[in-house]
Amino acid sequence: MRLVLSGYYGFDNVGDEAILFSIISALREQQPDIELTVLSNQPEKTAETYQVDAVDRWKLKDVSAAIKRSDGVISGGGSLLQDKTGNRSVVYYSGIMWLAKLHKKPFFVYAQGIGPVSKGFNQKIVKSTVSKSSLLTVRDHESEELLKQFGVTKEIKLVPDPVLGITRPNGSRQAEGEIKRIAVSVRDWPSDYPFKEEIAKALDQVADRGYIIRFIPMHGEHDHNASKDVADLMRHEAEIMPHDGEIQEKIQWIEDCYLLVGMRLHALIFAAVVDIPFVALSYDPKIDSFASLCKQPVAAHVNEKWEAIELVEAMNKQLEDLRSALEKMKEYTDRAKEEARHTAKLVVDSIK
Repeated sequence: MRLVLSGYYGFDNVGDEAILFSIISALREQQPDIELTVLSNQPEKTAETYQVDAVDRWKLKDVSAAIKRSDGVISGGGSLLQDKTGNRSVVYYSGIMWLAKLHKKPFFVYAQGIGPVSKGFNQKIVKSTVSKSSLLTVRDHESEELLKQFGVTKEIKLVPDPVLGITRPNGSRQAEGEIKRIAVSVRDWPSDYPFKEEIAKALDQVADRGYIIRFIPMHGEHDHNASKDVADLMRHEAEIMPHDGEIQEKIQWIEDCYLLVGMRLHALIFAAVVDIPFVALSYDPKIDSFASLCKQPVAAHVNEKWEAIELVEAMNKQLEDLRSALEKMKEYTDRAKEEARHTAKLVVDSIK
């Protein structure tokens, strides 16, 4: 069996690379001899990292040839079908799925987060595309409802984000009483409000109580620079971990902390993988959706006016009763970790 994997791969975004890693692992668990071809922005690096075949995602002739040789195409996971960042994502990822149809190959929408899709034309493209899929799975209720609003009548299966199926790294969490750390994941985002200044003020107030602040960049130098911006605004010294760390390293860095404060969705998911409670800072509905599933607080939305005290209060509440915060999260994650790998079985079984 040979499958082509389409997603936001090869852009040094740890969240999307974690999606790719988890999908590959789950597929190989189901079918050890499966042959995989990844459409990547850096095909040579992707091929070496994951021991797969890879082609340049922008060379449509090569992409078409890979799909023609395959038994099907997986689109996902992640937020691929959205126009928040422009029209290109909807057009490109839908185009790959239509290319599969052109070659009479099945395609599978794999644990995607749909939207936002604000333009009517893009909504029609999404509806017509996903309605042709052999399997339509989404990672949250909001995505399911959005597709129904677009008029999709095909069965939609709700599944966990594939990254929840990652096996936690070897090693154990620091013992009680050792260095107390707070993990932080921030990113740049256009906002009318100085959210970095408010984050810095809040982190300083927690650092006043003896916590070490550890920034964990999730998207290469972009997030390293955002982390440095916030760290430079703080009174206290803070750690900034290497932006080019491996997936399992970044998960381990989070596990060494008591709490995560995060803007990046997959930083929140990494925390869930290793049973670390979190406080979310939202810039996108996908953050709110995952926080809701895990029953963890969203302290603020960076596009709205808010003050540091709101983040401080949310962090304090979590830190005062970490056991309760973790129990709330595990009501969802204990089951989701098992189910996350099952999506691959649905794909493999539909081709056999």
